Amino acid sequence: MRAEYWSSALGRLRGDPLTVAFAVLILAIFGSALLAPWIAPFDPSAGSALRRLAPIGTQDHWLGTDELGRDMVSRLLHGGRISLTLGVLPVLLALLIGGTLGIAAGFIGGHTNAVIMRTMDVFYAFPSVLLAIGLSGVLGAGPRNLIVAVTAVLTPQIARVAESVTTQVRSFGFVEAARASGAGTALIIRYHVLRNVLGPILVFATSLVSVSMIISAGLNFLGFGVQPPTPDWGLMLNTLRQSIWINPEVAVLPGLMIFLTSFCFSQLSDSLRSALDVKLQ
Repeated sequence: MRAEYWSSALGRLRGDPLTVAFAVLILAIFGSALLAPWIAPFDPSAGSALRRLAPIGTQDHWLGTDELGRDMVSRLLHGGRISLTLGVLPVLLALLIGGTLGIAAGFIGGHTNAVIMRTMDVFYAFPSVLLAIGLSGVLGAGPRNLIVAVTAVLTPQIARVAESVTTQVRSFGFVEAARASGAGTALIIRYHVLRNVLGPILVFATSLVSVSMIISAGLNFLGFGVQPPTPDWGLMLNTLRQSIWINPEVAVLPGLMIFLTSFCFSQLSDSLRSALDVKLQ
């Protein structure tokens, strides 16, 4: 897309206070997770039998401790590194794979479109959570296999959006004019197709980050992802579930972090959709 298109969209985003607030909050969450080894007050794996399930506001543990006496601030900061990686990385991989397949299917059409999209439909036919659980069960536990499973769930969704918008753009006059001028397929896609389809695809991919985080957290909760004592928000919900009757305020903290981060990405996606909602050019 042309530079003025993105410049105009960025101006609209900066003019919305709520969008700026959500963006700052997301940056703060990512920044705190990135700096966790330096700003966490304690070792996230070091526990104390004397401080098990300390309430919020306890001296030196202002968000309390978990069922093994580990500091919750440190656990949440370090857990964010894993949770954010497992939430964002599958979307980036799905964007690359699904976007490429969808654009190819939409632009080439014919048998190529049929083969690619019918293959995507096979995965798309299953509910996302059940497909992720099934793939994780086949591949086995571990963060790498979890990333593969969630990527496989998200790729068909992005491919369908990419194919749909590319099919619309392919019929526009400027594409036919480029073909008539002798431009090759790669050149047309680079200069005439991508600039018109990239916005909708990116907006949809942003909306999938919250979905990816929830699915990844669910898989970790079920034991298909990272294993104890590695801190992760989904896994922390699992280990703290028996403590909800004793210290519910501490037990719900990982869930609140998942909700807050997912909500911010969802709202940011809506803002991007509004900012990029311009006519194809």
